[in-house]
Amino acid sequence: MGARRRTGHKPTPPRQEPRRRRSPGLAEDAVLGILLASAEPLRLEAIVEDLGLASSQRKILRPLLESMCRQGRVVCQAGNLYAAGKVSDIFEATLAVHPRGFGFAAVIGTPPPEAGGKDIFIPPGSLGNALHGDRVLVRMTGHDRGRAEGIVLRVLSRKLSRLVGLFVAARKGGMVVPEDERYPFHVVVAAAETQGAAGGEVVVAEIITFVEGGNPEGRIVEVLGDPNDLKVQTEIVIRKFELSHLFDEAVAAQVASLDGTVTATADRLDLRDIPHVTIDGEDARDFDDAVAIVRNGAGYRLYVSIADVSHYVTPGSPVDEEAYQRGTSVYFPTMVVPMLPERLSNDLCSLVPHQDRYTFSAIMEFDESGRRIGASFGRSVIQSRHRLTYTKVKAMLVDQDQSLRQEYQDVVADLAVMGELAARLGERRMARGSIGFEIPEAKILVGEDNTVSGIVRLERNMAHKLIEEFMLAANEAVAETIAQKALDGLYRIHEEPDPLKVAEFSEFAVSMGLELPPNGGSPHWFGQVLALVAGTPKEYIISNLLLRAMKQARYSAKNAGHFGLAARYYTHFTSPIRRYPDLMVHRTLAQFLGGKGKGSGRPGTATEEAGDFLSKRERVSVDAEREVVERLSVHYMADKVGEEFEAVVSGVSSYGLFVDLLTVFVTGAVSLADLGSDGYEVDEKQHRLFGRYSGLAIQMGDLVRVKLLAADRQRRRLNFGLVAVHKEPQR
Repeated sequence: MGARRRTGHKPTPPRQEPRRRRSPGLAEDAVLGILLASAEPLRLEAIVEDLGLASSQRKILRPLLESMCRQGRVVCQAGNLYAAGKVSDIFEATLAVHPRGFGFAAVIGTPPPEAGGKDIFIPPGSLGNALHGDRVLVRMTGHDRGRAEGIVLRVLSRKLSRLVGLFVAARKGGMVVPEDERYPFHVVVAAAETQGAAGGEVVVAEIITFVEGGNPEGRIVEVLGDPNDLKVQTEIVIRKFELSHLFDEAVAAQVASLDGTVTATADRLDLRDIPHVTIDGEDARDFDDAVAIVRNGAGYRLYVSIADVSHYVTPGSPVDEEAYQRGTSVYFPTMVVPMLPERLSNDLCSLVPHQDRYTFSAIMEFDESGRRIGASFGRSVIQSRHRLTYTKVKAMLVDQDQSLRQEYQDVVADLAVMGELAARLGERRMARGSIGFEIPEAKILVGEDNTVSGIVRLERNMAHKLIEEFMLAANEAVAETIAQKALDGLYRIHEEPDPLKVAEFSEFAVSMGLELPPNGGSPHWFGQVLALVAGTPKEYIISNLLLRAMKQARYSAKNAGHFGLAARYYTHFTSPIRRYPDLMVHRTLAQFLGGKGKGSGRPGTATEEAGDFLSKRERVSVDAEREVVERLSVHYMADKVGEEFEAVVSGVSSYGLFVDLLTVFVTGAVSLADLGSDGYEVDEKQHRLFGRYSGLAIQMGDLVRVKLLAADRQRRRLNFGLVAVHKEPQR
């Protein structure tokens, strides 16, 4: 059965706060929860109603309130009004629930000193009807094993209103089993609310009624289809991560009204005679950057021309607001969720060959050594000569493919000069301390029959590096201008790593036999460590551990440099079709160059606030893309249960081992329970297991042979058994 999406024949009513059913009863916690959740004092009648009590029970509630007033926990006011008094053990928090029925409450604002800097543990039975992601009121009840414990008093707001799950049909209606195992319930669906879903199909359910201690009631609002269909798996992730994947009428109307005429006006550089080309992957879905080069006696002039999205997307317009909320395009093996509508991303802003296009150009001058000696910027018009691919450029420059060189004879000499400059730029960047990570990425191959035909390592050749160097150079030049002109711009920053994490890495690396250089923690030092393991089996593991020791790059209005690139200034300028921060940078630079001041790239929103929001949107995108890869990997491996594979140990935890297969680019786990009866002890600090009886130490980075025991599609897990460790026991 293929992917299908159906919506009901009747419109879904406006979203409203689901009804709550309560078991009658009185408790101080319940009363405090109600009063603390209210922005103003409440009358006795309102408290009675919220507790689900009959009006005749007012006389029971009043003495409790009066007692709490005497204790100072409630403030009694004239007119039967009550407000929360001073409480020091109740906090607002965001709840994270574990599938096993307990949770952790992250306090909003300043956490209590009693929590010791950790989230409050909520044991099983103390969650009430709170769900994963809810904003709740939590009361601390004590400590156990060094961690504060608490109980959920009240749900302040629900994160969950819709969920994705598998429909299980019954004689009358059925139920939806949540796809996310953190929701430990089933949604009961009446026969009239199934939208025709068949048993075993993936659906989206809207919750109508939360039932304390029981299964909620809901309705099916969308039928996605067969869970074995790859496109359905992608649709699941889109719904799970709440990715906006449709454009509303206002956005569609604005895009339809855009004028597609391109004119070389006086305020634009006419660069149509400069032989630009685009260089992308064979399966690239948008073409927002083109490059050109001129060799002269003094060195090189490099043109990096980027689609001028800001010409079409004005601040505050429907397209702009939608693009900001999305933050970034999200790329999946079977589809893309774009930041901009297709007419922009694949037409007006796509630098297709032989068509005039509006661009924003960075024109940089370099000397013979690749040192930048000048830069200018301006809105422009270009016409790309060719749509080249990395494979073709590599074939022309490295493999000397004569047929391709003949086909592209008008630009092949320029490509050779580009390769020359890119090599010099790379040498200078590495010399200053830029960290040369070579972390392999998985590429999912989808066959014509809509199945995964393979999972391979994404190959990078010199053409990838050529474009990478040119984009880095443009981003640095723009960032330096923003900083030197004191513009209200957005930087891409990467702060220095935590010294404790660097020290932990160093301790482990020494245990693996590496002789580390002194003065750890600088970009140069990271590069030296990578050089020690380059081309060895340890390279992959050391690279991953070094990445874990580093902080995440993010967007900020304050320049803090880029540690990984050893760059004093860095921003994102080169991909405005798929990244909103780049669009902001374009606007900031355009305003300055046009003599319109130093305003922000997003009027009405503080640049730092925008940076925080867009950093979060980027992380959502990365997590969503990673989950789809996990899902499709499990689908691909499902028919390989019982087969053996060579692997490298990529992680050690209290659960067991994590392994990356060498021939198939997937990751799985070997649980302690499947390691046999050797009584393995876990040393997480040294990233190893140690067999009590055999003396066998299994450490991160070891080569092993494993057997696939199970491919759990629902949990997205590949479970392996250990067949052999390729080294001698250590005693």
